[in-house]
Amino acid sequence: MPAEQSNARPAPDRVLADIADYVLGYEITSALAYATARHCLIDTLGCGLEALEYPACLKLLGPVVPGTVVPNGAKVPGTQFQLDPVQAAFNIGTMIRWLDFNDCWLAAEWGHPSDNLGGILAVADWLSRNAVAAGRSPLAMRHVLAGMIKAHEIQGVIALENSFNKVGIDHVALVKVASTAVVAAMLGSTREEIINALSLAWVDGQSLRTYRHAPNTGSRKSWAAGDATSRAVRLALIAKTGEMGYPSVLTARRWGFYDVVFGGKPFVLNQAYGSYVMENVLFKISFPAEFHAQTAVEAALTVRERLAAAGRSADDIAEIKIRTQRAAIEIIDKSGPLHNPADRDHCIQYMVAVPLIFGRLTAPDYEDGVAADPRIDHLRAKMKCIEDPAFTRDYHDPQKRSIANALAVRLADGTILDEVVVEYPIGHKRRRAEGLPHLEAKFRTNLARRFPADEQARILDISLDQAALERMAVNEYVDLYVS
Repeated sequence: MPAEQSNARPAPDRVLADIADYVLGYEITSALAYATARHCLIDTLGCGLEALEYPACLKLLGPVVPGTVVPNGAKVPGTQFQLDPVQAAFNIGTMIRWLDFNDCWLAAEWGHPSDNLGGILAVADWLSRNAVAAGRSPLAMRHVLAGMIKAHEIQGVIALENSFNKVGIDHVALVKVASTAVVAAMLGSTREEIINALSLAWVDGQSLRTYRHAPNTGSRKSWAAGDATSRAVRLALIAKTGEMGYPSVLTARRWGFYDVVFGGKPFVLNQAYGSYVMENVLFKISFPAEFHAQTAVEAALTVRERLAAAGRSADDIAEIKIRTQRAAIEIIDKSGPLHNPADRDHCIQYMVAVPLIFGRLTAPDYEDGVAADPRIDHLRAKMKCIEDPAFTRDYHDPQKRSIANALAVRLADGTILDEVVVEYPIGHKRRRAEGLPHLEAKFRTNLARRFPADEQARILDISLDQAALERMAVNEYVDLYVS
């Protein structure tokens, strides 16, 4: 007979308690973290504005019931929608992730910590508008930046040593957990309520990575984070009502997350929560490319310049060997037909072919019109990816966190070009000073897609001034994005 199980209610799992204590009690003192959070904010919102140019994204936005407007609800930047915070989080989260063009975090688990902004901004705006309606003071944007820092930290620190992709779970599970914790704290939840909310996030069914990989790569990868951050808001609101939690959701024998999903292995957490992740986050500045291919795209543009200088072009290429990291092999090394933009922006061969042929890689280059050019698939067929163990080691080295790629090209006449190696993309912390002016220029470009010059100027005046932005009321800042 099976052993009798104790029904004594255990203390909350340490992971839950540590996260709750962090969001409630940790004081962020890092000026670098706040400055980086501001850049992350403007880059993320800018990417969302660019996504509004794509009908496939637009069709997912708005209220669940068409025509619904929520009094004092959260507004969706770049649109006329004013929604409940759960649906607003989905809208904002979907916009900012659609083009896969803002920040990134690469460790044992990959992901995009800026995805959490969907829930953070929606809840901060909703709380602020209701506070103003009741004669109270709204939240300041510094609260949003602090929430971003903490959400980045929770998602990123768990990702450092714990691979969810190896068990087939998508990284948006960590978006759900991080957003739940930060949003619950913003709602004024108690420690017990935050722990309960976190347990609800872990006990949820977690998304499979099916939609990120061949042969099923598809557009859900562009709204999965919106789904996760909106679910986080929903769970935080449920817990705020006093709904019970599940204290050993991770460690319970047989039925807990560790046994069901992680093969019985507990999370490895080797550093305390602080502001490390925001300070070291990676920005996608030059190319809307899956981050493991960013340096490959830079290398491809260099190869193209060398070909042009010699009077050659991509048509003269006979073979390309791509030395890369293990993560790139697992995620974006892909042959055969590519069926949609989501398929193409997760194919390193496509992301190398386009800049070799056209001298650029932009979001429209993943659309059907450009993809129909037969030269792209012809060139893809000449490429082979090879893992370089040194690249993989440096990728995981906490002192480096490189994302290296190298292109070796042989021409049809037998000429072998010098290999082009790029270890760190322009959005890496090691190239931050070089990258930030380009990031701000990218933000200006994205504002110009949606707003007239005077409105662009008002947004820029606040967004590029750290102190002014931190002081500004959340609802007033969001209103700048609604024309």
